[in-house]
Amino acid sequence: MNILVVDDEPIIRDGIKRTIQSRFPDHRVHLAASPEEAAGVLRTEPIQVVLTDILMPGMTGLELMNVSRGIHPHVKWVVISAHSEFAYAQEAVRLGARDYLLKPVGKDQLAELIAKLSEELQQEAQQETQVSEEAHLLKNSLKYLREAVFQRWASGLDIGRIDMLSVIDSHPQFYLVMVKMDSDRKVNLEHYIIENVLTELIERCGHGFVASYDSQSLIGLVTLAGGQGLEPLLADLKSHLKIYLRVPFQVMHTGLLRDFEAVPAEVQRMRQASATQVYDHDARGGDKAIEVALQYIKTHYQDDLSLEKVASVVFLNPVYFSQLFKQKTGQGFKDYIIHLRLEQAKQLLQNPTLKLADIAERIGYQDMRHFTQVFRKRFGVTPTEFRQGGGTESAR
Repeated sequence: MNILVVDDEPIIRDGIKRTIQSRFPDHRVHLAASPEEAAGVLRTEPIQVVLTDILMPGMTGLELMNVSRGIHPHVKWVVISAHSEFAYAQEAVRLGARDYLLKPVGKDQLAELIAKLSEELQQEAQQETQVSEEAHLLKNSLKYLREAVFQRWASGLDIGRIDMLSVIDSHPQFYLVMVKMDSDRKVNLEHYIIENVLTELIERCGHGFVASYDSQSLIGLVTLAGGQGLEPLLADLKSHLKIYLRVPFQVMHTGLLRDFEAVPAEVQRMRQASATQVYDHDARGGDKAIEVALQYIKTHYQDDLSLEKVASVVFLNPVYFSQLFKQKTGQGFKDYIIHLRLEQAKQLLQNPTLKLADIAERIGYQDMRHFTQVFRKRFGVTPTEFRQGGGTESAR
């Protein structure tokens, strides 16, 4: 069985891998520190089971699961999270997760789950004939070849002696849809998101395929079923991309085409049109980014959290993230972290068995003196005075 573990905490990733390999040495375990790495593994490895954390850099595990289902429908997903909120579990179930485990995951619990999933996969494999498996592999190989050839064709490059007749016959009339991103960094994860979302929409509305055009652009070819128009597909595409993408994007399209010879010219026309078209980036993307950032902060507030670190988690420029954070929360990033830590400190100070140094370390302060100074500045009393009942009403 091929298993992918997706978690941004190396201790968690490595621990899960050790547990699985010690109990099931024949299983292959792949590791990914982010959804971007996970996308790369899903593209290149025959993954059957994915165990994913929820809050990670770039996008949540639930979002990764949602955008992957169309292109990887047979993968079994398991959500592993430090959060027990019902909303997360409810969404995981809605998306088809096989299980929802809370950290820390017990070794026996994990082993029992892997054994159950392995048995399910064996039963499913027995129902498939060798012929169907070979046909599936051949279909995938032809898919990649077709898309690679189409990419060269759309770019106006020579395709040699490769016959495009099968593609032409399958699409006597079609539309082209181009999605172009604007970013000064690598957008591998965004490429993966667009490919999956557009592929799923094409299959829902008719038939066709998606091919990468360049590092920041993809092209979809679609033949719609039942005389449908292209507008519903475009509306759904923009709606989904506004939710999942963290970079501005453009969606361009052709009219109904009947001549494959026109493809290169139409692609060039769309690329030229992109120079004057406004990039789309809905405000909900900012709301979603801050929501993910707040959840990440609540989980990691005891760590050495910098503005730059959290901004990178949601793929935003630090300056823009800082402005957006204050706009959405009403607090500056640093003040928010201090407030969160000190509120937790007040709770911990109720426990008389905890030493002050241990409390300071638990909330992210390695320097006891600094912790005391920050606490006094905020509440007007020292941690010791607060514990002894000398706290002011405002401190309580």
